[in-house]
Amino acid sequence: MAIVVIALVVLVAVAVLGGAHWYVWRRLVRDTTRAWGPARVTGTAVLTAGPVLMIAALVIERGGAPFWLQRVLGWPGFLWMALLIYLLLAVLAGEVLRPLLHRLLERRGRPETAAAEEPSPEEPSPEEPSSQPLAAPSRRLFVSRVVGGAAAAAAVGTVGYGTYGVLRGPSVKRITVPLAKLPRSAHGYRIAVVSDIHLGPVLGRGFAQRVVDTINSTQPDLIAVVGDLVDGSVKNLGPAAAPLAGLRARHGSFFVTGNHEYFSGAEQWLEEVRRLGIHTLENARTELPGFDLAGVNDIQGESEGQGPDFGKALGDRDSTRACVLLAHQPVQIHEAVKHDVDLQLSGHTHGGQLWPGNFIAAAANPTVAGLERYGDTELYVTRGAGAWGPPTRVGAPSDITIVELASKQA
Repeated sequence: MAIVVIALVVLVAVAVLGGAHWYVWRRLVRDTTRAWGPARVTGTAVLTAGPVLMIAALVIERGGAPFWLQRVLGWPGFLWMALLIYLLLAVLAGEVLRPLLHRLLERRGRPETAAAEEPSPEEPSPEEPSSQPLAAPSRRLFVSRVVGGAAAAAAVGTVGYGTYGVLRGPSVKRITVPLAKLPRSAHGYRIAVVSDIHLGPVLGRGFAQRVVDTINSTQPDLIAVVGDLVDGSVKNLGPAAAPLAGLRARHGSFFVTGNHEYFSGAEQWLEEVRRLGIHTLENARTELPGFDLAGVNDIQGESEGQGPDFGKALGDRDSTRACVLLAHQPVQIHEAVKHDVDLQLSGHTHGGQLWPGNFIAAAANPTVAGLERYGDTELYVTRGAGAWGPPTRVGAPSDITIVELASKQA
């Protein structure tokens, strides 16, 4: 039965993907070319190779293919994923403009109905204007080329700018969070929160170094790495993660797992993270000046018997002390509220990453990005530093957040 369900899901996915590409091909290639000349052949080749590369990139990343092959196919395959989304959206938007442009051209080509003297048969006809109104077939081709060209330019521009935004590195965002239990002595304590770096076939060592440099430039008191550090094994990505050994903060760096760690060998990565000098909080807690810092494993860890254990991390603590919890997924906030956590720091959502993905993320998470209050517990969700799949963000710029704790006694 399970095999039948999987087969049906795959069949539906292939049908949807194929239909989307056919629709884009029809509007951008078939409708803008007259016959099977070089332009149509080239466009068809691109719209055939794109989905093949995209599927290959997805399959080989999970299938354990040689890392060099993942890197070769990752860039074109994942970029095509983003480009397809915005080609499809742009072509759909073009359907609204298409009839308007048709009407405009028809109106310009229609003879004037106002009373005017027509030349008599005996009189010579005045010279015809050099530009004749477009015939219907030519008008359709002209409209298709204008709308198709605008759609392609908009999609390429959007993806290009969104990719540039990721590759240049995350910006620094700053927020202040008042905590009722925080003592005056800890007022102004600054935590650098970074999540979803997603080192992998596309984002590598250079990107990791930019993240480290950005964090260190803020001179935080503590660094919280809130999961989804990698997409791949220690063997393949150990060199890419090496710059993390350079993270500097007064009270050190701390790490909790995200769901992608459990796709990449969580035990090996926890060991590697510790080797890099970062403390791991595996359903554990440590006391810092002024507050407790706790961390729980990601929900995905349940598949390996290593899921979150709030009782172990928080059960026996002094509830008069303020508590900051690191938990990768925002949905873990409900357990945090039950355990009297003052502030939960999370990632996971990427802020939606690719608009309109924020609406999908909102359906699955209590908070997509930013600071919200749940009972007596504050939840802050960072949009993350990197990107999964396409190295592209649209409407959800990457960030590293400096969370400044404020005492209400100050």
